Amino acid sequence: MIHLNWEKNPIIKRVKCIHAEAKKYKVNNMLTKGKEYDVMNETEEFIFVIDNSNRVAGYYKEYFETI
Repeated sequence: MIHLNWEKNPIIKRVKCIHAEAKKYKVNNMLTKGKEYDVMNETEEFIFVIDNSNRVAGYYKEYFETI
């Protein structure tokens, strides 16, 4: 249940959203193109950020670039 404490963990790095056009899922209401987000956790395929809902959520890395 590590995900319950992610919002309290230190920020790993910051990333910038480069697009929010998903092929399969609707992410354009949770990510804003050009906005910077705090990374709370990262895996090989996903980045977990505090999105526009002010909650931690996981997204594919293809939506972001490292600042």
